[in-house]
Amino acid sequence: MTEPEIDARAFRNVLGQFCTGITVITTFDDADAPIGFACQSFAALSLDPPLILFCPTKTSRSWAAIEQSGRFCVNVLAEEQRELCARFGSREPDKFADASWHTSPLTLPVLDDALATIECTVDSVVDGGDHHIVIGRVQALTESTTTGRPLLFYRGQYTAIEPDKTTPAPWRADLEHFLTTTTLDTWL
Repeated sequence: MTEPEIDARAFRNVLGQFCTGITVITTFDDADAPIGFACQSFAALSLDPPLILFCPTKTSRSWAAIEQSGRFCVNVLAEEQRELCARFGSREPDKFADASWHTSPLTLPVLDDALATIECTVDSVVDGGDHHIVIGRVQALTESTTTGRPLLFYRGQYTAIEPDKTTPAPWRADLEHFLTTTTLDTWL
């Protein structure tokens, strides 16, 4: 069977219909300099054991440093961090120059004001075409104490949750009640 030819622009447009959060993946390089890149190809993978995944391009300098160190930190960006995201998505040589960050107890670079951080070791790497699929084993987690909202990417541009959409929809309480009180004999 021959592979169908998929137009690259159409592929990007169609996949752009899927809204994603934006992270910055960080580590220290072999000279102990912080390095990182903006990444929207990130997902939770497993609860037991706790695993996540992200997908860097095979030519990424940051990936080369992560591969060498075997450790990385996923920084989940807040909607106010658009400029930070743009810097980490650029080819700027020192992306940490104007960034506010600190070194975690597990000795990884952590961006200040991230909504959450997930510190990992590289568990395995799988070929993913022009990207790698990196599976990380979670070593530590932190969550922001503020009530920020995530920076999102949709249809090729940054977006955010609408201000009135940050509270759970009213039907969620009804659904929760239904799921916790309904039994087979009352549902039929």
